[in-house]
Amino acid sequence: MTKQNVTVSLSQQTLRKARILAARRGSSISGLLSEQIEVLVGEEEAYERAERQATRLLDHGFHLGGVIRASRDEWHDR
Repeated sequence: MTKQNVTVSLSQQTLRKARILAARRGSSISGLLSEQIEVLVGEEEAYERAERQATRLLDHGFHLGGVIRASRDEWHDR
């Protein structure tokens, strides 16, 4: 898979904390960002799959049992 560099601007304070966090995890700032972006993209894709599946289920409908014994017109007969 081909990778491409991306430029990110961070405040000095955030950058300092990110360096410390990366060091604690044995990673780099680039590695931390890459991992987190991949997690976010994966979560978004999972959400979209679940949404499509739920929509298909709703479009198909559910049979909840029971029998319709009267027509709509009979129920609303005035």
